[in-house]
Amino acid sequence: MEESLPTVLLAACALVLVFEGILPFVAPRAWRRAFQTLTDLPDEKLRVIGLVSMAIGLILLRLLHR
Repeated sequence: MEESLPTVLLAACALVLVFEGILPFVAPRAWRRAFQTLTDLPDEKLRVIGLVSMAIGLILLRLLHR
């Protein structure tokens, strides 16, 4: 069964929220320390982290939709 694009995008956003909420729920102190570490990083390193994250996501999408 083919899903519509809005349905798939909404499901993807819902999964992002679920995954983003796991660490603060399970280990709030560790999440806070990790978040603090990220806020202390220079902009260039944050951009690299963002770029790598997007690249991994695109590669996974490509592998899933072969």
